[in-house]
Amino acid sequence: MIRPRVVKAANPGPFTLDGTRTYIVGRAARAVIDPGPDDPGHLGALRAAVAGARRVTVLVTHDHADHSGCARALADALGAPLLGPCRGADGPLADGEAVETDQGRLVAVDTPGHCAGHLSFHWPRARALFAGDLMLGEGSTTWVGEYRGCVRDYLASLERVEALGLSVIHPAHGPPLEEVPRALAAYREHRLARIEQAELARRNHPDATPAQLATTIYGDELPPLLRNAAEASIAAMLDYLAAEG
Repeated sequence: MIRPRVVKAANPGPFTLDGTRTYIVGRAARAVIDPGPDDPGHLGALRAAVAGARRVTVLVTHDHADHSGCARALADALGAPLLGPCRGADGPLADGEAVETDQGRLVAVDTPGHCAGHLSFHWPRARALFAGDLMLGEGSTTWVGEYRGCVRDYLASLERVEALGLSVIHPAHGPPLEEVPRALAAYREHRLARIEQAELARRNHPDATPAQLATTIYGDELPPLLRNAAEASIAAMLDYLAAEG
């Protein structure tokens, strides 16, 4: 099976796991996917990794700093176009639009949910998908709580990915997901279980705020950063329940 090159950033954390994985596809004509955080060491490693390439395209799945922080600097250093849903990009990528490398094309797939502007990149030659933060390489959940309608969008994105018939999913955080049907089912089932949990908590505490429901569901031991994310996630699930009736 054809594999991408991986350059991992030194930015471990509760949301990034062991760090952001930047993927490189191609040899003479290369694509760099999710250049990662604004870190001089990572930027230097990426420049070295693509040295000698005839043509480079920089691609971003979404505009969170751990994915796009050094994107503009890398593109400028290489004289490469920067494409995708991020600030400073030279242009967007429409759903279905392809970027060519000498190891096959990469096709933009609209996969909102983690955030509103989120792309994945389908690599048909390898039956692979670069999934950004749609899924992680560990566990069965990613953060979904940034905007109204995100839960509905997220579940639809999982269905869309399932239809691609993939052999492997490369998340931006964590190792590859090689049992694709099982991984997709786990992410879907986890999200549906959380929705059911939020519905039950709201039924038992109809006047509770998302912050109070976070304590009911997760307990009061969550660190502040994770608590804020949990509260936003619960608010998003309540919005989904209201929209679904």
